[in-house]
Amino acid sequence: MEIKKVCVLGGSGFVGRHVVSRLHERGYSVLVPYRNYDRAKLLSVMPSVSLVPADIHDPEALKRMFQGMDAVINLVGILHERRRGDFQRVHVELPRKVVAACRAAGVKRLLHMSAIGVSPDGLSRYQRSKGEGEAIALAAHGERLAVTAFRPSVIFGPEDSFLNLFASLLHWTPVFPLGSPNARMQPVYVGDVAQAFAASLNNPATFGQRYELCGPKVYTLQQLVEFVAAVKGLKRRIIPLSDDMSSLQASLLGLLPVKMLTHDNYLTLKTDAVCNCPFPELFGIQPAALEAEAPQYLTPIAPPRFKRFIDETRH
Repeated sequence: MEIKKVCVLGGSGFVGRHVVSRLHERGYSVLVPYRNYDRAKLLSVMPSVSLVPADIHDPEALKRMFQGMDAVINLVGILHERRRGDFQRVHVELPRKVVAACRAAGVKRLLHMSAIGVSPDGLSRYQRSKGEGEAIALAAHGERLAVTAFRPSVIFGPEDSFLNLFASLLHWTPVFPLGSPNARMQPVYVGDVAQAFAASLNNPATFGQRYELCGPKVYTLQQLVEFVAAVKGLKRRIIPLSDDMSSLQASLLGLLPVKMLTHDNYLTLKTDAVCNCPFPELFGIQPAALEAEAPQYLTPIAPPRFKRFIDETRH
């Protein structure tokens, strides 16, 4: 199987920009559909990347875009619903449309972004919808379409909506009530996730497989918030909430126009986002440590306070 042309759905997003960059470095010709040109325009500086306005939820538009493509990468996902049914539309119906369009256009390779801990039987609508979408993608694997799915933990990196969110919130409040403080996760660097996608594209050993992607260390949510405060040099009182109070906090925040946290997120956090195995060796990646990468974009650093935090977390 020779792959030269790749269509990346979600290519203008946080993870997508890194994936597109890795594909460009490897010499692939990349097509990125977009809805918001302002988010996508930075990709146009790469000579091998083409941008096209499109509604990726339109089956006919997908078929047209996939014509002449050797591979499709689906990175599209959401953490919050603006309207009830958005999870179903994005995580279930879109993968089904992508598979159908791949078959109609003769695409021979599909990479699918899932998430760790998802399952059709999950506690949250997010987990159930992502699990169903992953199952649809992997069920399409066969002689004419080689499929690989990836299950990353929480992804961090420049412009992430995870550590940067906490950095912004901590900046404005001396007291921080934290819901789900004991939720466990194994954050993975966005560059490592992008590298795994790019490395698997032409590797037959990855066909039909599903890979969990995690960083080198497990943290509780409270430890991560304390880490961000230490990097920023902020002395903050973090108050861990009980399970009942965490549920109430999430429900109340979910009523705000701008969604930072919802009750569905609270349910998702009840499942550990932790890998049961090391980072897959066949990708040739030593996963980056949070302590090495995050301070580069969560500046300024307060050296004494940050050093104390690192020393304490080593034990």
